[in-house]
Amino acid sequence: METLLKISDLHIYYGSIQALKGISLDVKKSEIVSVLGANGAGKSTLLRAISGLVPVHKGEILFREKTLKRRESYKIVIDGISHVPEGRHVFATLSVEENLNLGAFNRRGNQKLVSERKERAYDLFPILKQRKDQLAGTLSGGEQQMLAIGRGLMSDPELLLLDEPSLGLAPLLVKQIFKIIKEINERGIAILLVEQNARKALAISNRAYVLETGNVTISGSSSKLKDDKKVQEAYLGGTALKKQKNHFLLKSNI
Repeated sequence: METLLKISDLHIYYGSIQALKGISLDVKKSEIVSVLGANGAGKSTLLRAISGLVPVHKGEILFREKTLKRRESYKIVIDGISHVPEGRHVFATLSVEENLNLGAFNRRGNQKLVSERKERAYDLFPILKQRKDQLAGTLSGGEQQMLAIGRGLMSDPELLLLDEPSLGLAPLLVKQIFKIIKEINERGIAILLVEQNARKALAISNRAYVLETGNVTISGSSSKLKDDKKVQEAYLGGTALKKQKNHFLLKSNI
């Protein structure tokens, strides 16, 4: 399968603090790759580095064998990578439709194409069509997340970077968001997914990497990581389940 994104020995610093310590990973065409890890592990920094939002100290980021180092962020979007950041960051004082239009800045001269992309976004998120004239700041958290993803899709990316798309959402909305992520991928868009809900992320992804304090500590197929004891205990509630089982056995013996 064709490799879209290849990261090799990536080092990122914030001043004197090293956030990424020589990580390597890749994303192939039309697959979902999850990046798991605790807060501060370097997950968001990884996506920001790919998007050109933080400088690369050492290492290489290649997209379709073309380096992204020192490339301006807007050109990276034009190249085919779209980033949906943690926290949604919609333009609160603009309407839903205006937010979507901004996502298509790379095709603003082709109104027919922009309209077609909006219809695709509305097809994925029907609620946005109902709210198209509403100010983005008045939407619910789930609707804002849908808008952020829809805006990211407006540039027609080959690779979509999603940073914590389920953060702060009710369980029913989390289920809906992951279903939509899967549907986006089935339309041929590769996805690099940063997500703390490891169970949901592993359920829809092909492969996964675990980051700990700026290092990749575990990687492999999502099915393999689901069965890994360390991943289970750290991210899938394995320790809690074990304690619950031991407590039950102790009570049974009293």
